[in-house]
Amino acid sequence: MVITFRPAQASDLAAIMAIETAGFSPAEAATESSMQARIAAYPETFVVAATADQVLGYIVGPAIDQRYLTDELFASAAANTDTAPYQAVLSLAVAPGRRGQGLGGQLLAELAQVATAEHRRAITLTCLERLVSFYEANGYRNEGESASSHAGEVWYNMVKSLS
Repeated sequence: MVITFRPAQASDLAAIMAIETAGFSPAEAATESSMQARIAAYPETFVVAATADQVLGYIVGPAIDQRYLTDELFASAAANTDTAPYQAVLSLAVAPGRRGQGLGGQLLAELAQVATAEHRRAITLTCLERLVSFYEANGYRNEGESASSHAGEVWYNMVKSLS
C-alpha cells in the first residue's frame, strides 16, 4: 500500500472529521465548519496522508507571525502570508487503525518540508503533557507551558527550528 502526501481537498472533509473526532475530545476537536474553512484558507499547509482511496491522517495549520499559538487561531482561518516566519500546527491526527506506525512523524516531516520551502524559521504547536516526548523525539523543543486555555486543558509550547 503506497501512502502519498498531498494538500487537503474539500472532498476529504468527512474522512478528516472522522479522524479528528477519534483523536480529540469533543472540547478539543475542531468543528466541521472550522475544518472546512482551514481547507479553503490554507490548503498548502493542510497535508493529508492517503492511499488511493482512504485518508489515513493529516496535519494542518496556518503560517503565523508569532512564536506561539493563540486560541484565536483555532477560531478563525486566514490565508497564509509569504512573510510569516512561523508555521503553526493546529491539528495532527492519525486514523485509529494506523496509529503507532510512524505516520504522525511522517506528517510532521512532510509539513517541515513545506515550511522550509516557504522560508519559515520554525514550526510551532501546542500539545498535552502526554505528547511532549513524541514531539521531542521528532525534533521539537518544549518551551514551557502555553498561555492557551483551549478546551480547558494545560498545553505546552513545542517549537522546531528549521534554520
